[in-house]
Amino acid sequence: MRQAVAGYVQEIHRAYVDQAATFPPGVRGGMPLMAAGRLTVVAVGARNLHILATQEDLGPLQGPEVALEAEIGGVSWTLRFYDPVVLPELALLDESTEPAFDEVKRALGIDSVLYHFVAEPGAGLSGHQASHVGTGLANAHSAVRRDFDTIRSRVRGREALVDEMAGAARSGLVHAQALLAREISPYDEGVRTACESLDPSGRPDPDRVRRALLDAVGGRTQWTPPAEAS
Repeated sequence: MRQAVAGYVQEIHRAYVDQAATFPPGVRGGMPLMAAGRLTVVAVGARNLHILATQEDLGPLQGPEVALEAEIGGVSWTLRFYDPVVLPELALLDESTEPAFDEVKRALGIDSVLYHFVAEPGAGLSGHQASHVGTGLANAHSAVRRDFDTIRSRVRGREALVDEMAGAARSGLVHAQALLAREISPYDEGVRTACESLDPSGRPDPDRVRRALLDAVGGRTQWTPPAEAS
């Protein structure tokens, strides 16, 4: 199983690197996995299999913990494995109705992730599936980078807030993104609605928030700022 998971992660990253190679250098260099240096990828076996990547340090291996090192196309990572035997807190997770994304992060003691995927019981770990996951992740990351570049170019005096929001997006800090979006565009109704629309776990959709903010500053079309009042 460890080798199957390791191969799945390798294929996700290979597809990510291949897709990133199709983008301009500036976009490619700003994509989270390309810019992160060395990642820690964690495979967590609860009712579901969670695979997540973080830049946070998990410290040295303890007791029965196992780690594998790998690298491809400039993306380097350490893959670590956890189950209820290694990390007893995982035995307390309730995944009877839905994956426990936040609870898994809390059990690991981490706050931010670069990606977090779940394979439900019975799901395969095929290279074909992993390739789709990696390609989709790369496309999503490049779209996020382009959106933030566009927003930044149109909010004079608030560039630092956009940079903070982009950093929160790279780290998976959903609520921080919503707060910063409201700060960047405090009077836009679309941004307010996106930030206040929560999923069943009480979280706003970060993609919806970002797209609402992009729309608030004119979208991806040619755009000129409104004339100042005389």
